[in-house]
Amino acid sequence: MKTDQMPNGRRAVLRLAAALGATATVGVFASDRLGTPQGAAPAPPPTPAPTPAAGTGSGPAAGPHASARLKPSSYRLQPMTAYAPPAFRRAVPPVRQRPFLKMSGVGRSMVLTFDDGPDPRYTPEILATLRRYGCRAMFFVCGEMAAEHQDLVREMAADGHVVGNHSWSHPLIPKLRPSRIRDELGSTSDLVEGILGSAPLWYRAPFGAWNRHSFEIGAELGMEPLAWTVDTLDWKEPGTGSIVRRVLDGAAPGVVVLSHDAGGNRSQSVAALRRYLPELLDAGYSITVPRR
Repeated sequence: MKTDQMPNGRRAVLRLAAALGATATVGVFASDRLGTPQGAAPAPPPTPAPTPAAGTGSGPAAGPHASARLKPSSYRLQPMTAYAPPAFRRAVPPVRQRPFLKMSGVGRSMVLTFDDGPDPRYTPEILATLRRYGCRAMFFVCGEMAAEHQDLVREMAADGHVVGNHSWSHPLIPKLRPSRIRDELGSTSDLVEGILGSAPLWYRAPFGAWNRHSFEIGAELGMEPLAWTVDTLDWKEPGTGSIVRRVLDGAAPGVVVLSHDAGGNRSQSVAALRRYLPELLDAGYSITVPRR
């Protein structure tokens, strides 16, 4: 019987060791579960280790460094922006070699445009006249004016008018370096976007003076160049009657009319609009804005 007791003792020791090993294993998984917040996603599988070179050990690292492998890696704390949907960006228009002078395919419609504003002395009266007849127009604003009268820019947009870019300080564009052209157009676009939530889609060079750089930079900023068909010459202050005659004599489908709501005394421009706008409507013209 003594010979039988020794194996039984060894079997008892082995059973005890197996039980202790199982308990330790359960403890490792339990601590892993407790370390994960309730409802949180399980940690991703660890990155496979490189294949060990010949003659080196292939087992797991021992000692205090082994526990570090159970901690979440730092990348889990970073926002996973790579998986976010890309922001929508409007397609960049082609680089033109000349500006649009009129609108095509608009039927018996005309476009009224006003430059250099907004000006609190004249812009509100022009807006009131357009509102009275239910017409929309285009306002090519200068950044330095728009910065001081942002409420008028918002009023333009609220009435459905198109707000365009007319540079920041109304310089002669061909005399500027490309970097200055970018500043003049880019600063105004940034300002309008900050006021209205969207940048201008149209721009007009001061004095109608364009060059290759202005076309290229305007396109980079997402804008199309628009000039005009009929110049009212209101900037010369020729008299209200003269302004009215120029508009009515030049009226035709797709015509773009140039007037001003700032840059000088524009009381004649305000009075002329009150006269020629109802006459254009009575003649069967609709006053519209271009679409993009």
